[in-house]
Amino acid sequence: PLVASCSIRQIDGFGPEALLPALEGLSLRTSGVGLVTVDHPKTRLAIRRLCEAGVRVITIASDVLATPRSAYVGVDNVVAGRTAALLMGRLAGAVQGSVGLFLGSRAYHGHQGREQGFRALLEHDFPHLTLLPAVETGEDNARSHTAAEALLRSTPDLVGLYCIGAGRTGIVQALQEARGTRPFVIMHDLTNSTRTWLAEDLIDVVIDQNARLVGEQAVIRLLGAIAASAPLLALKDIEPRILLRENVPLR
Repeated sequence: PLVASCSIRQIDGFGPEALLPALEGLSLRTSGVGLVTVDHPKTRLAIRRLCEAGVRVITIASDVLATPRSAYVGVDNVVAGRTAALLMGRLAGAVQGSVGLFLGSRAYHGHQGREQGFRALLEHDFPHLTLLPAVETGEDNARSHTAAEALLRSTPDLVGLYCIGAGRTGIVQALQEARGTRPFVIMHDLTNSTRTWLAEDLIDVVIDQNARLVGEQAVIRLLGAIAASAPLLALKDIEPRILLRENVPLR
């Protein structure tokens, strides 16, 4: 009853070239916008212009800093990355070896945060594990498959793989094609695919940001920003949850 209409727009790609045309098509009566995008000068400018026009903006899953957006809805991605590093270190135990790192794009502030947190804790707490140079996949499964295949073939001491963003299917395909004992695998976000991979023991851990809760909080906080006299709301991160094959929620 608080919303006259709601439009959900899927955009093809993750850069400003995909976001900006979608924003240009907004109705002049739009009161608020929630968006998932990269931290880029063009997207920052677009968010500033929306806010200056009186439109409330919230960022979802990955924040865009240095903008007057009303709120960010999602996990603290540095904490999520540190959580992944702690899990990786505990899984590896005393075994010395290498850890592969895959990320979608450093243009996502969220991916930057996860990489930063993972790298910092792994190097400090588990110095016997060597973090290999990060592979930036551009969220492309073909690229991640090629990179994972090469990594598995050329790194005999590979202990673990950490996938920060998308491109997950390509990595799992490479793991299925490889021979021998697979490395420990940690990924983000519970999807139909990661749910299946957990059940089939193709990956070990999913660090989830609870998409249902993110969606609900995005709506609530966007409505709150529209109704509030102050454009900025207090930040309250969603806590990441650790999912194993034995505790995957039904929904």
